[in-house]
Amino acid sequence: MQVNPYLFFDGQCEEAFTFYHQVLGGDLCAMMPFAGSPAEADVPPEWGAKIMHTQLTLDNWAIMGSDCPPGSYEMPKGFSVSLQIPDPDQAETIFQVLSEGGSIQMPLEKTFWAQRFGMAIDKFGIPWMINCE
Repeated sequence: MQVNPYLFFDGQCEEAFTFYHQVLGGDLCAMMPFAGSPAEADVPPEWGAKIMHTQLTLDNWAIMGSDCPPGSYEMPKGFSVSLQIPDPDQAETIFQVLSEGGSIQMPLEKTFWAQRFGMAIDKFGIPWMINCE
């Protein structure tokens, strides 16, 4: 069994996943717009280029996402995307880039359980936890 986060956006899914691909690497293997899909009727015509589904594959897991139809988006709450990063320097870099334009909930620093741990909300409103053991 595998658990993969599915993230929802208010029209910035393509921008967000392009950013995540630049920060995290991996394979951005799908960027399907509403236009031409069965879901096209669920969004206004000007939303045709917005993303119905995308996937960023990272090693043996993936982050997936979509733009919500207008008026149905709600800010994420009650979860964080947790990244386990073995290298402290890489953890520092990823944390800094993900938090730019967003907010830091807990600075990335040494804790009693990890070499580094921090929490941030990125510029798209997605909460992240970075853990370096």
